Amino acid sequence: MTSTIEKLKNITTGTITTMLLKKGIRRSWMAGAMPLGFSGKRVVGPAFTLRFVPVREDLATPESWSKPISTRGAIEAMPEGCIAVADAMGITTAGIFGDILTMRMVRRGVTALVTDGVVRDKVGVLASGLPVWCAGVAAPASVNGLTFIGWQEPIGCGGCAIFPDDIIVADEDGVVVIPQNLLEFVAHEGAEHERMEGWIVSEVEKGVPLPGLYPMNQESKARYEAWKKQG
Repeated sequence: MTSTIEKLKNITTGTITTMLLKKGIRRSWMAGAMPLGFSGKRVVGPAFTLRFVPVREDLATPESWSKPISTRGAIEAMPEGCIAVADAMGITTAGIFGDILTMRMVRRGVTALVTDGVVRDKVGVLASGLPVWCAGVAAPASVNGLTFIGWQEPIGCGGCAIFPDDIIVADEDGVVVIPQNLLEFVAHEGAEHERMEGWIVSEVEKGVPLPGLYPMNQESKARYEAWKKQG
């Protein structure tokens, strides 16, 4: 698994969506989850899922933050290296996490936070150093619009089904989810795809026209294979 994860760090989310499309997976990119103060570093890790439902005023209260089923409890269950993926139902009027919670996630070794909702305390969140992909920022706390109900169960985030321990890859183009059973395929085929596109870019830089190059015809494929042997 470790070597596969390392491969994925060199494969763009764009390439991954193309590889998954080859297997019939069309919903792999999470709508709404975009980088907040992007660091330039691609992150990869297993999903640790969190689930919110619409606000229930008798349950979603400041007092609920002290209960065993709370975002605080969920953070203490997060293993090192995971990527927290929170289903906030696309609600953008209540920030699910703020600076204190993200700092605790950093201290626990969490790799990143991904949500189709928003965060609060932007300055503090950025200062914590936790990479975050979200739909923006809002001042109100989560209980103003959402009820937290649990973690490590299947969720929907940005139109994608996410199961615990699915592999998450996030970069400047957003976030994709890779089903566990397709991990090796995506890593192997994706690495070759990146190599091929790198060669195509070099050909375009030389002035080669696109027809027959992208996508490649037989003549271009032969030149590409010859180039690979030289490497």
